[in-house]
Amino acid sequence: MTHPGAEVFSPSALDLARGVDLLILDVDGVMTDGHLYYEDSGDVSDNTPSRSPGGGSGMKAFYAQDGAAIKMLQAAGVPVAIITGRKSEATARRASELGIAYAYQGVEDKTNALDALCSASGIAAKRMAHAGDDIPDLALFARVGMRLSVPEAHPEVAARADYVTTTAGGAGAVREICHLILIAKGLWESALTAAGALPR
Repeated sequence: MTHPGAEVFSPSALDLARGVDLLILDVDGVMTDGHLYYEDSGDVSDNTPSRSPGGGSGMKAFYAQDGAAIKMLQAAGVPVAIITGRKSEATARRASELGIAYAYQGVEDKTNALDALCSASGIAAKRMAHAGDDIPDLALFARVGMRLSVPEAHPEVAARADYVTTTAGGAGAVREICHLILIAKGLWESALTAAGALPR
Protein backbone atom coordinates (compact mmCIF):
# COMPACT_ATOMS: atom_id res chain seq x y z
CA MET A 1 0.00 0.00 0.00
CA THR A 2 1.26 3.48 -0.88
CA HIS A 3 0.89 5.91 1.99
CA PRO A 4 0.18 9.62 1.52
CA GLY A 5 3.45 11.53 1.38
CA ALA A 6 5.54 8.53 0.35
CA GLU A 7 6.25 10.11 -3.03
CA VAL A 8 8.28 12.81 -1.25
CA PHE A 9 10.97 10.30 -0.31
CA SER A 10 13.17 8.10 -2.49
CA PRO A 11 12.57 4.32 -2.52
CA SER A 12 16.04 3.74 -1.05
CA ALA A 13 15.37 6.11 1.86
CA LEU A 14 12.03 4.44 2.54
CA ASP A 15 13.63 0.98 2.45
CA LEU A 16 16.24 1.96 5.03
CA ALA A 17 13.79 3.86 7.23
CA ARG A 18 11.50 0.83 7.34
CA GLY A 19 14.12 -0.94 9.45
CA VAL A 20 14.58 1.89 11.97
CA ASP A 21 13.43 0.98 15.47
CA LEU A 22 15.11 3.93 17.27
CA LEU A 23 16.13 7.41 16.14
CA ILE A 24 19.24 9.10 17.53
CA LEU A 25 19.53 12.89 17.25
CA ASP A 26 22.51 15.19 17.59
CA VAL A 27 21.48 18.55 19.04
CA ASP A 28 23.50 21.47 17.68
CA GLY A 29 22.88 21.75 13.96
CA VAL A 30 20.12 19.12 13.90
CA MET A 31 17.62 19.95 16.64
CA THR A 32 18.85 23.57 16.52
CA ASP A 33 20.31 25.74 13.78
CA GLY A 34 23.78 25.20 15.22
CA HIS A 35 24.25 28.76 16.44
CA LEU A 36 25.28 29.17 20.07
CA TYR A 37 24.37 32.45 21.78
CA TYR A 38 26.60 33.50 24.65
CA GLU A 39 26.07 36.25 27.22
CA ASP A 40 28.77 37.86 29.33
CA SER A 41 26.77 36.98 32.43
CA GLY A 42 26.68 33.30 31.55
CA ASP A 43 22.89 33.37 31.66
CA VAL A 44 20.70 31.43 29.29
CA SER A 45 17.16 32.31 28.29
CA ASP A 46 15.68 30.88 31.49
CA ASN A 47 18.42 32.49 33.62
CA THR A 48 19.86 29.06 34.36
CA PRO A 49 23.60 28.80 33.64
CA SER A 50 24.54 25.87 31.45
CA ARG A 51 28.22 25.08 31.88
CA SER A 52 30.31 22.04 31.07
CA PRO A 53 33.87 21.19 30.04
CA GLY A 54 32.65 20.75 26.47
CA GLY A 55 30.43 23.76 26.31
CA GLY A 56 29.97 26.79 28.52
CA SER A 57 26.97 29.03 28.76
CA GLY A 58 24.63 29.75 25.94
CA MET A 59 21.09 29.72 24.58
CA LYS A 60 19.45 27.21 22.25
CA ALA A 61 16.37 27.64 20.10
CA PHE A 62 14.37 24.49 19.35
CA TYR A 63 11.76 24.18 16.60
CA ALA A 64 8.23 23.54 17.88
CA GLN A 65 7.16 21.37 14.94
CA ASP A 66 10.19 19.14 15.45
CA GLY A 67 8.98 18.55 18.99
CA ALA A 68 5.48 17.63 17.87
CA ALA A 69 6.93 15.17 15.35
CA ILE A 70 9.19 13.57 17.97
CA LYS A 71 6.17 13.03 20.19
CA MET A 72 4.26 11.45 17.28
CA LEU A 73 7.15 9.12 16.47
CA GLN A 74 7.52 7.99 20.06
CA ALA A 75 3.76 7.51 20.47
CA ALA A 76 3.90 5.27 17.38
CA GLY A 77 6.43 3.04 19.15
CA VAL A 78 9.74 4.36 17.81
CA PRO A 79 11.83 5.78 20.68
CA VAL A 80 14.12 8.78 20.24
CA ALA A 81 17.52 9.33 21.83
CA ILE A 82 19.92 12.26 22.05
CA ILE A 83 23.69 11.90 21.82
CA THR A 84 25.56 15.20 21.91
CA GLY A 85 29.06 16.40 22.64
CA ARG A 86 27.88 19.49 24.48
CA LYS A 87 26.12 19.61 27.84
CA SER A 88 23.27 22.03 28.32
CA GLU A 89 20.45 22.51 30.78
CA ALA A 90 18.33 23.68 27.84
CA THR A 91 18.82 20.31 26.11
CA ALA A 92 17.96 18.43 29.30
CA ARG A 93 14.77 20.44 29.66
CA ARG A 94 13.80 19.90 26.02
CA ALA A 95 14.41 16.16 26.31
CA SER A 96 12.24 16.03 29.42
CA GLU A 97 9.44 18.01 27.76
CA LEU A 98 9.40 15.62 24.81
CA GLY A 99 9.59 12.45 26.91
CA ILE A 100 12.99 11.45 25.52
CA ALA A 101 14.22 8.84 27.96
CA TYR A 102 17.68 8.34 26.45
CA ALA A 103 19.73 11.55 26.57
CA TYR A 104 23.53 11.41 26.58
CA GLN A 105 25.18 14.83 26.94
CA GLY A 106 28.79 15.98 27.21
CA VAL A 107 29.88 12.89 25.28
CA GLU A 108 33.49 12.90 24.06
CA ASP A 109 33.30 9.45 22.45
CA LYS A 110 29.88 8.97 20.88
CA THR A 111 30.48 5.25 20.36
CA ASN A 112 30.55 4.73 24.12
CA ALA A 113 27.17 6.44 24.37
CA LEU A 114 25.88 4.24 21.54
CA ASP A 115 26.98 1.12 23.42
CA ALA A 116 25.15 2.38 26.50
CA LEU A 117 22.06 3.15 24.42
CA CYS A 118 22.02 -0.33 22.86
CA SER A 119 22.27 -1.87 26.32
CA ALA A 120 19.58 0.38 27.84
CA SER A 121 17.11 0.05 24.96
CA GLY A 122 17.73 -3.55 23.95
CA ILE A 123 17.89 -2.40 20.31
CA ALA A 124 20.84 -3.24 18.07
CA ALA A 125 22.75 -0.36 16.48
CA LYS A 126 21.87 -1.65 13.01
CA ARG A 127 18.20 -1.07 13.86
CA MET A 128 18.89 2.58 14.70
CA ALA A 129 19.19 5.74 12.60
CA HIS A 130 21.42 8.64 13.54
CA ALA A 131 20.95 12.26 12.46
CA GLY A 132 24.15 14.29 12.65
CA ASP A 133 25.93 17.16 10.95
CA ASP A 134 29.59 17.17 11.94
CA ILE A 135 32.72 15.02 12.04
CA PRO A 136 32.09 13.46 15.50
CA ASP A 137 28.90 11.95 14.07
CA LEU A 138 30.85 9.79 11.62
CA ALA A 139 31.70 7.35 14.41
CA LEU A 140 27.99 6.61 14.77
CA PHE A 141 27.46 6.57 11.01
CA ALA A 142 29.85 3.60 10.89
CA ARG A 143 27.62 1.52 13.15
CA VAL A 144 23.95 2.44 12.69
CA GLY A 145 21.61 1.11 10.04
CA MET A 146 20.62 4.49 8.58
CA ARG A 147 22.65 7.70 8.39
CA LEU A 148 20.80 11.02 8.26
CA SER A 149 22.02 14.57 7.85
CA VAL A 150 21.00 18.16 7.09
CA PRO A 151 21.79 20.59 4.24
CA GLU A 152 24.30 22.58 6.33
CA ALA A 153 26.30 19.49 7.38
CA HIS A 154 30.04 19.13 7.00
CA PRO A 155 30.68 17.84 3.45
CA GLU A 156 32.23 14.61 4.76
CA VAL A 157 29.08 13.91 6.76
CA ALA A 158 26.68 14.78 3.95
CA ALA A 159 28.61 12.57 1.55
CA ARG A 160 28.18 9.56 3.83
CA ALA A 161 24.51 10.15 4.65
CA ASP A 162 21.83 7.86 3.29
CA TYR A 163 19.39 10.77 3.38
CA VAL A 164 19.93 14.53 3.64
CA THR A 165 16.86 16.50 4.63
CA THR A 166 15.50 19.26 2.45
CA THR A 167 14.76 21.37 5.53
CA ALA A 168 17.47 22.92 7.68
CA GLY A 169 18.59 21.86 11.13
CA GLY A 170 16.53 23.66 13.72
CA ALA A 171 13.91 24.55 11.11
CA GLY A 172 12.09 21.29 10.42
CA ALA A 173 14.81 18.73 9.67
CA VAL A 174 13.78 16.52 12.59
CA ARG A 175 10.12 16.82 11.60
CA GLU A 176 11.07 15.64 8.09
CA ILE A 177 13.02 12.68 9.46
CA CYS A 178 10.16 11.62 11.74
CA HIS A 179 7.76 11.90 8.79
CA LEU A 180 10.07 9.69 6.70
CA ILE A 181 10.22 6.97 9.35
CA LEU A 182 6.49 7.02 10.03
CA ILE A 183 5.70 6.83 6.30
CA ALA A 184 8.22 4.03 5.71
CA LYS A 185 6.89 1.92 8.58
CA GLY A 186 3.26 2.42 7.55
CA LEU A 187 2.50 4.36 10.73
CA TRP A 188 1.72 7.82 9.36
CA GLU A 189 -2.08 7.69 9.28
CA SER A 190 -2.37 5.97 12.66
CA ALA A 191 0.02 8.59 14.09
CA LEU A 192 -2.18 11.36 12.73
CA THR A 193 -5.23 9.69 14.22
CA ALA A 194 -3.53 9.31 17.60
CA ALA A 195 -2.55 13.00 17.47
CA GLY A 196 -6.18 13.95 16.85
CA ALA A 197 -5.55 15.13 13.28
CA LEU A 198 -7.84 12.46 11.77
CA PRO A 199 -11.15 11.08 13.04
CA ARG A 200 -10.95 7.83 14.96
